[in-house]
Amino acid sequence: MLDTALANQLKSLLENVTQPIELVSTLDDGAKSVELGDLLDEIAGMSALITHDRSGADARTPSFEIRRTGTDIRVQFAGIPLGHEFSSLVLALLQVGGHPSKEAADLLQQVRDLDGDFHFETYFSLSCQNCPDVVQALNLMAVLNPRISHTAIDGSLFQDEVDARQVMAVPTVYVNGELFDSGRMSLEQIVGKIDTGAADRAAATIDEKDPFDVLVVGGGPAGATAAIYAARKGIRTGVVAERFGGQVLDTMAIENFTSVSHTEGPKFAAQLESHVRDYEVDIMNVQNASRLSIDAETGLVDVALASGATLQSRTVVLSTGARWRAMDVPGEAEYRNKGVTYCPHCDGPLFKGKRVAVIGGGNSGVEAAIDLAGVVSHVTLIEFDSKLRADDVLQRKLRSLPNVDILVDAMTTEVRGDGGKVTGLVYKDRTDGDEHELALEGVFVQIGLLPNTEWLEGAVELSARGEIVVDDHGRTSMPGVFAAGDCTTTPFKQIIVSAGAGATAALSAFDHLIRTDVPAVEVGASA
Repeated sequence: MLDTALANQLKSLLENVTQPIELVSTLDDGAKSVELGDLLDEIAGMSALITHDRSGADARTPSFEIRRTGTDIRVQFAGIPLGHEFSSLVLALLQVGGHPSKEAADLLQQVRDLDGDFHFETYFSLSCQNCPDVVQALNLMAVLNPRISHTAIDGSLFQDEVDARQVMAVPTVYVNGELFDSGRMSLEQIVGKIDTGAADRAAATIDEKDPFDVLVVGGGPAGATAAIYAARKGIRTGVVAERFGGQVLDTMAIENFTSVSHTEGPKFAAQLESHVRDYEVDIMNVQNASRLSIDAETGLVDVALASGATLQSRTVVLSTGARWRAMDVPGEAEYRNKGVTYCPHCDGPLFKGKRVAVIGGGNSGVEAAIDLAGVVSHVTLIEFDSKLRADDVLQRKLRSLPNVDILVDAMTTEVRGDGGKVTGLVYKDRTDGDEHELALEGVFVQIGLLPNTEWLEGAVELSARGEIVVDDHGRTSMPGVFAAGDCTTTPFKQIIVSAGAGATAALSAFDHLIRTDVPAVEVGASA
């Protein structure tokens, strides 16, 4: 079932299994059960420590458990974890089989110490690049803590269940039968939601840190590069970020980063963080900056966090990136993840056979409409302008599809629903002012990006679009504060451009330190 190269790679990885494990499957005569059974037989044949038992009796078919023999350590998959979830399958096999996790030791202990019984269920799609992070985090929690269990469910194979729970975005996580959260989450974020005192403890620890020479705010390509360049100068460097990788985590394919012919966003983000951790960089994840100022007494730059903690640094590099732009119309926020979504690759399979709209006629909107047309029953693409802005080759492909309608000069004015899910969309014809309603079940918003800079208003100069105004050295209007990446006025929002700008900002910050009378950092015992 697996191609030769993938099978050889998996067999090599399974040499790290040290504890006997059982694959216990629940199958029927269906094609998917046959496919899953063949896959599990193949895996069992790769290691003397792995067996396949077809006597499972789970309510979901096809499904299987990965169980450490003679123990309660187990994880479960409902469906066939290939595609983006193949890495989740491999990690589950290794971790149930005794191979240790590379997560931070204190975080692993925090999982072991969680008090309570938690059964998690995660709905994923095989095309979702965000789902593996959540699946893998919850699987690891189930391996570490016997009071935690986890089932990862392929939503496309259990459509009745998805419809009953009105799952319209992936990943969506339930705990003990109740909705827990949806969207990408790291292990730290999941644990933080369960361990209610974790945020306060983290804030207290951060608040005690000594000042940095360079503090990077944001963990995308610009921030990661800035941190590497600063750390290589031998100066005290920190990174504070909501999620390391930033918007790259939501990128399906990267094919234009020089020397890397192809990679995927989550993999690229993991490599960014791994590279930064090669140096003595203090990484503070799951933190949001809320205010930037100069300390009048010390002359240091203060970065206040939403958690209540404050960090100080001699210089700061702002690399907070951007996020998907919202339509800001009635119903959009109410029905987000209930039919309104921003990721066609992740959530498209959940709308199989349904009617959807794509908002936006640029490259991203037209590409989304083309992708969705192969899954859903009908796509209506809505563009505010009088013509589409996508490349001609994409427009030709879109117009060749029989189940796509294109509306131009159309302004979305409302998303409608029944209280639980989207049922329609209202748009205004800009040529005559008439309003029209479309009956549909999904709205995919693809109208560009907004810089994450609201917290900087009044602190540094921003453009009319909210971008941080920088010069060719990455300097902002605040002395000692530099910026790089998609949050700035630097043209061309590309990964490689952001990375280069991050290097420029870090080198400029170092130059500022050696040429300017900036208070020296005194590192105490808490460093």
